Amino acid sequence: MPTTPLLLAALAALAALAVAAYPSCSPGPDPSGKCQRLASTHSATCVDLHLRTCADAAYNHTSFPTPLEHRSWEAVEASPEYTLLGVLHFLLEGQCNPDLRLLGCSVLAPRCQGGHTQRPCRRVCEGLREACQPAFDAIDMAWPYFLDCTQYFAPEEEGCYDPLEQLRGELDVEEALPSGLPPTFIRFAHHSYAQMVRVLKRTAARCSQVAKTYSIGRSFEGKDLVVIEFSSRPGQHELMEPEVKLIGNIHGNEVAGREILIYLAQYLCSEYLLGNPRIQRLLNTTRIHLLPSMNPDGYEVAAAEGAGYNGWTSGRQNAQNLDLNRNFPDLTSEYYRLASTRGVRTDHIPISQYYWWGKVAPETKAIMKWIQTIPFVLSASLHGGDLVVSYPFDFSKHPHEEKMFSPTPDEKMFKLLARAYADVHPMMMDRSENRCGGNFLKRGSIINGADWYSFTGGMSDFNYLHTNCFEITVELGCVKFPPEEALYGLWQHNKEPLLNFLEMVHRGIKGVVTDKYGKPVKNARILVKGIRHDVTTAPDGDYWRLLPPGSHIVIAQAPGYSKVMKRVTIPLRMKRAGRVDFILQPLGTGPKNFLPGPSRALPRSLDPQGAPAQLDFEPPRARRQPASGSKPWWWAYFTSLSPHKPRWLLKY
Repeated sequence: MPTTPLLLAALAALAALAVAAYPSCSPGPDPSGKCQRLASTHSATCVDLHLRTCADAAYNHTSFPTPLEHRSWEAVEASPEYTLLGVLHFLLEGQCNPDLRLLGCSVLAPRCQGGHTQRPCRRVCEGLREACQPAFDAIDMAWPYFLDCTQYFAPEEEGCYDPLEQLRGELDVEEALPSGLPPTFIRFAHHSYAQMVRVLKRTAARCSQVAKTYSIGRSFEGKDLVVIEFSSRPGQHELMEPEVKLIGNIHGNEVAGREILIYLAQYLCSEYLLGNPRIQRLLNTTRIHLLPSMNPDGYEVAAAEGAGYNGWTSGRQNAQNLDLNRNFPDLTSEYYRLASTRGVRTDHIPISQYYWWGKVAPETKAIMKWIQTIPFVLSASLHGGDLVVSYPFDFSKHPHEEKMFSPTPDEKMFKLLARAYADVHPMMMDRSENRCGGNFLKRGSIINGADWYSFTGGMSDFNYLHTNCFEITVELGCVKFPPEEALYGLWQHNKEPLLNFLEMVHRGIKGVVTDKYGKPVKNARILVKGIRHDVTTAPDGDYWRLLPPGSHIVIAQAPGYSKVMKRVTIPLRMKRAGRVDFILQPLGTGPKNFLPGPSRALPRSLDPQGAPAQLDFEPPRARRQPASGSKPWWWAYFTSLSPHKPRWLLKY
């Protein structure tokens, strides 16, 4: 059929509308019929960068028109793209911040230098999209069109720059030690965030054969939550090597734990290199993870007031004003409900979908993802404000009781863990009742958390009820932000307790669960008669079960296999975990006299065989998906900030 002038005009009008609706398409002839790509660099007149949202970009000059065809500051600031950059921080609850904002700034206000504009690197965009896409999916938001990695970003060979380089660069600058000091020197002083990261990276570089640093996520204000790991093979889990973590600074103004873990990292490295047999044995048989600062944003608030001047609560919360040790899912209430029913499992309790409807800090999400990724056995959270070791449960079994002894099924083991710290701490063992923490002296400087004071949403209860990990809380002293002259004494008081506690991860039993062909059985359950709390095997089939001395009947079971039962005796003075392996036989080939194990009575969290399902640390998309025809929850919030309606953010 011949093409009519009217049809050509209609097609031209549609093309113009498409260009207006999606500025990523530049008008002009293109042999392929596709949108033209922007040149990686082009001549331009550079002007000063005047955008508040982009004030911390790594450059000071930009040019007009921008890749989005904005021709003035007023046009940029009035655009929905610019409005989005200003609110993404809150919509994504701090995730991918400030990375996404700086990436967006590189498109809305392109870098201009020497009369030429330069495009950001495509690899940076692609890496960030891979990391941040789940955060957009969680709130049913489409990936912003102006962050199209193909259209607005250039490949390396065309010449480009990294808009996030400054985020990494300020932490990579080496801070040299004062001249004449040995590499084993530890500076007993407060460390800023940048100083802390530099010390951890320098320590990992010195002991690269047994140490490495990594980030488990970002704080609300975009600071990496940096961990230093020590292991004979850093970066990977080894069969039957237990994993232990120490966390400091969950409350930003409680800084003693932050500094002590920085010192501990340097001490472990130096002593390993010096051939200390105790430290070498510990690092060769244990995978240790140290997170000195879980709340770096809160620390900045507290540090601004300075040691000795900090108030009791200044900087305690994160940048969202959330108390991170009240922000975890309340699984303890669910435990009390389940415990009243005989035969129902009360361990590895899943997270309710309703939890995600509240405000969850990015720091909390990072910890939850971390402990679901690594099979931690033991943990301690270091606090300040008193001198005592507390252990779960932290929430009273009667919600209206502010103080009530509320033990876990592993009460005996938790008391041993708490005493392992307190009994070798010189100040906790001081017999004076007038000292800091003197009111706990008659209890041996340890206490059940709920018997001290009850609260929900704590990290220790969550560790115990959601994973295999046993976590205690250590209050390091009555001064939350001690002066520098007190730091060396704090280190001396806590060095031996920390080492003694780390060594406790080797108490109890460990082993591997396999089938008759030697294939590891993942998520098999390890039960101990008389203790209503099971642990599960890691992907390699290995497990660790912290147990007090004595005789125990241990059972291994998994869906599709017969149970295997063994009697185990742990001597009083045994300091290494006993090896107890299990070989499971398929159902129908093993003993017939065992009844099916107790179920959890939570069918949506289990497969038909009763095995734990994969548990989410993020809300599935379906939970937040709007009803047919309706808009996502953020639509009204976003449109109230701008007269333009960014329909390109809608998925439906």
